[in-house]
Amino acid sequence: MEKTVTRHRADLRLPDEDAHQVGVVTGGIDEIVHAASEPIDGRLVTRTRERHTAVRQLVSQGMSISAIGRKLSLDRRTVRRFARASEVEELLTKAECRASLLDEFKPHLHERFNAGCTDAARLTREIALLGYRGSDKTVRRYLQPLRSALNPLSSGPASPSVRQATGWLTRHPDRLTADERTGLDALLERSPALATTRELVHDFAEIMIERRGSDLGAWMTAVDTKGDRALRSFVTGLRRDLDAVTAGLTLPYSSGPVEGHINRIKMLKRQMYGRANLDLLRKRVIHTV
Repeated sequence: MEKTVTRHRADLRLPDEDAHQVGVVTGGIDEIVHAASEPIDGRLVTRTRERHTAVRQLVSQGMSISAIGRKLSLDRRTVRRFARASEVEELLTKAECRASLLDEFKPHLHERFNAGCTDAARLTREIALLGYRGSDKTVRRYLQPLRSALNPLSSGPASPSVRQATGWLTRHPDRLTADERTGLDALLERSPALATTRELVHDFAEIMIERRGSDLGAWMTAVDTKGDRALRSFVTGLRRDLDAVTAGLTLPYSSGPVEGHINRIKMLKRQMYGRANLDLLRKRVIHTV
């Protein structure tokens, strides 16, 4: 679900968000305020897209991971991660989560900025009392482009982040607050793709809870027909061991107790590592059953 939300991240933006944030500002200032309102589409994303393109081009030319790393001055692990990502959106999920650190405090920043308080250090102290855990540098970087915009920003609701939207789509509807349900309904209305994905994920959850493994085949067919790429990939994995998956979604048996015993034995092993021999370990395992 998170990968699907990331692919359709443009649908997360509220329809009137640009109008609230820009006001009557035009020309170059319009672009500045727009960039400030969504820092994830700034330098970090631009750099990620450029590196992904460069790495994929060199991979297509047959260059090795080490050679690409030397050529682009990148760590081999970074090059390997970029090379394995078929689309750059796969690399932007973590960046989106980092960018959402300030999102829930933006309405407060906008309101205080409109009231004339433009001191980043003071604003950082204020939102820290509200739960902000970032640095004042992040706040200063967010406010800097806004200082050049003469029109005040609206303190209207912020668009949901990828993490928030994923939580709305995967949690049980009864566990959503009234505001979250309102935000989810608006999001599904804006994004038919996410609405379809939510429907399919909800159907799969019912198959798991109600142990209707016999319906799995029809569900996978529906995913093949109208599911997003990430969900189709999930179905491909299910088909590799379909009999076991169907049994797991049908029968009441579980390997949970076995996994619990294994976890307990591993814990005892870690506790006694370097302290005793196998005989004592054996006795502890037997007597704690």
